Amino acid sequence: MNILLLGSGGREHAFAWKMTQSSLCSQLFVAPGNAGTAQIATNVAMNPNDFETVKQFVLDNAIEMVVVGPEDPLVNGVYDFFKNDAQISNIPVIGPSKTGAQLEGSKEFAKEFLVKNNIPTAKYESFTSETVEKGYAFLETLSPPYVLKADGLAAGKGVVILDNLQDAKDELKAMLVDAKFGSASAKVVIEEFLDGIELSCFVLTDGKNYKILPTAKDYKRIGEGDKGLNTGGMGAISPVPFADAALMQKIEERIVIPTINGLKNDNIEYKGFVFIGLIKVGDNPFVIEYNVRMGDPETEVVLPRIKSDLVALFQSVATEQLGDFNLELDERTAATIVVVSGGYPEEFEKGKEITGLNNPTESLVFHAGTKEENGKILSNGGRVLAVTSYGNDFQEATKKSYQTIENLKFDKMYCRKDIGFDL
Repeated sequence: MNILLLGSGGREHAFAWKMTQSSLCSQLFVAPGNAGTAQIATNVAMNPNDFETVKQFVLDNAIEMVVVGPEDPLVNGVYDFFKNDAQISNIPVIGPSKTGAQLEGSKEFAKEFLVKNNIPTAKYESFTSETVEKGYAFLETLSPPYVLKADGLAAGKGVVILDNLQDAKDELKAMLVDAKFGSASAKVVIEEFLDGIELSCFVLTDGKNYKILPTAKDYKRIGEGDKGLNTGGMGAISPVPFADAALMQKIEERIVIPTINGLKNDNIEYKGFVFIGLIKVGDNPFVIEYNVRMGDPETEVVLPRIKSDLVALFQSVATEQLGDFNLELDERTAATIVVVSGGYPEEFEKGKEITGLNNPTESLVFHAGTKEENGKILSNGGRVLAVTSYGNDFQEATKKSYQTIENLKFDKMYCRKDIGFDL
């Protein structure tokens, strides 16, 4: 079948790498893609949020499945757009409905869903510019550190954690009154800080059945020891060593099953990924956030650990046969190290030539922010490459990824040298 994949990052290169291995995939198009996807699929210069253009491309190229990588098209309602258009309503879209996508599109919607379904999460309240004074008062009831979250999508940068009460009040004003994150922070969720160790649980659902995919842990901050500014993610490990059978049972019983049942009970159409950001406090898991797609760079460690045919897996989602699908996983550990542009996540330069990509390596090198010009591969974003390796444990896997990175070069490139340091 002909498949269209929407997106342009490391996540999408990993999806493309896995889907093109399937005998069910005759042709894969990626919109807009990057220099890595161009090597294994056909890139299409198309905005994933321009649904009319996407529709025309789907009709012109006999597309039989659409896979959505990033959150924006989902929150903007690409699933509903297809479902409600007679010309394309028969084409399955792997991703939730617009209502389902609110689990990521609105922090307040997600918190209300969690509380309603008795899923363990931090206590919270939400505020607008009209209730900013109440927000100050609520902050005074909490112990530091203080967690402030822009309600809407802010490209992974809308969560601020501060130790000082006055700083937290100033930040709340900046978000609500000064529109620091634009319309995304027209409403802000303040929640209690949970002290523990984080992990991500990935679930695929057809709306009735579900499969739990490999766990992963990603590293968000730019500096070693998890210091400095938040980024889109600097690396990831899968599986998470401390996610033993006992913890996974709690996650499934207390979080995954109530989440899937909650979607069903509210008649929310959902055929896609549920990314559950968790924190382990003591021996118990709590939900920090939902995402409605695979994470990045977690995709680059999770997909390499799935042995099953990914397109067949997506077909079982589309036909609501996921319960019968036999999901096979690789027992090895995978580790991804992200290579970024100097200065990221603040000001950085693009257009730096990347060398060493053709060197023989055991690692998988996924392109994130790259483009091809005149036969050269150039940097084209903050996060540039994601290097994934297998090992018997995370130490062996990370070591292989770092060895591969030694042979990659571009001006001012940077990576964290301590991925997995807290495990």
